[in-house]
Amino acid sequence: MRQRITPEVKIGHVTVGGGRPVVVQSMTNTDTADPVRTAAQVADLARAGSELVRITVNNEESARAVPEIRDRLAKMDLHTPLVGDFHFNGHKLLAKYPECAEALAKYRINPGNVGRGAKGDSQFASMIEVACRYDKAVRIGANWGSLDQELLAATLDDNAKLAEPLPIQDINRRVVIDSALNSALMAEELGLSKNKIVISCKMSKVQDLIAVYRSLADRCDYALHLGLTEAGMGSKGIVASTAALSVLLQESIGDTIRISLTPEPGGARTEEVKVGQEILQSMGLRAFTPQVTSCPGCGRTSSTYFQELTASIQTHLRDQMPVWKKKHPGVESMNVAVMGCVVNGPGESKHADIGISLPGTGERPVAPVYIDGEKAMTLKGDRIAEEFQAIVEDYVAKRYVAKRP
Repeated sequence: MRQRITPEVKIGHVTVGGGRPVVVQSMTNTDTADPVRTAAQVADLARAGSELVRITVNNEESARAVPEIRDRLAKMDLHTPLVGDFHFNGHKLLAKYPECAEALAKYRINPGNVGRGAKGDSQFASMIEVACRYDKAVRIGANWGSLDQELLAATLDDNAKLAEPLPIQDINRRVVIDSALNSALMAEELGLSKNKIVISCKMSKVQDLIAVYRSLADRCDYALHLGLTEAGMGSKGIVASTAALSVLLQESIGDTIRISLTPEPGGARTEEVKVGQEILQSMGLRAFTPQVTSCPGCGRTSSTYFQELTASIQTHLRDQMPVWKKKHPGVESMNVAVMGCVVNGPGESKHADIGISLPGTGERPVAPVYIDGEKAMTLKGDRIAEEFQAIVEDYVAKRYVAKRP
């Protein structure tokens, strides 16, 4: 794995880049003009583990609400940096509402939606000047769904003159990169330092995203935000995002990530945070919550008991993390195995920090428990789930003890 070191970018109390661990972000889908609902959703995302939360700032009502949102979060003892998402009219809103400009930790600017020609340059400049005035970071986020039309037209004209014109796919990739990098250079010329700039070039197809970010990483040393834009719903969005981001993260490309899932009807917005964390933890890049190893089940496991126990333990571990991470440092790296039969059950349980091998079809109705590689006890009866959960709690309390000052 190559090492790509970028400048450290301070976003509130969060540091991005500079070889630091990859940061997980998310975005609200509430009307920002409603500070109560928006603060509540930011709180949910933050408690789920989102380290930065982006909110839409698209009109005067939302701009006026931003300071109240920040203050409501502070009263909940939540200080997650807020990122303002600006399109079309950000220059007006930041100028008219300095309290909003000050309350945000970072501004997200899309070069394709700032304006055209000299007018666009002027409006972009006004936003960068505000960022400099308040010492804020800026994400310059180009998106292939809203390309700089003048840059696209000029690039297409140049391409048409070539003896062998490039495919339109290659042109789109080149324009989104050039749009972001040209804007970043302009921001630096206006006085915004490199350690205040994050770049993103969002694409909606896996191979496009991989190709664009590889090229981007070769052409610059700015901190990079990764994400497959419009990833989709459910397994499609999760699989596509994982496929794209895993390749790039393995190549040390990316300093922050967001999983842009379309929520299932009635689904939790926090799902995108959970998926982002699981990608990083599965790759061994960060640890957020104890991992549960479990088998897929087969003809040897006709009972659904091990599935129910796996779901129960997994939910319990995640629910306990807000308390455990304060009281039991290191617990996020714990591995728990819940296995369904004797074939791989004992072996996997021995490899885990703590594991249980449940009886499969036709096996003796007992469940050996392994702790730190050794068989510690055998459970049986109707309260195996409750007893194993208590064993896990006791293990955490004894092994992950905070050092006294």
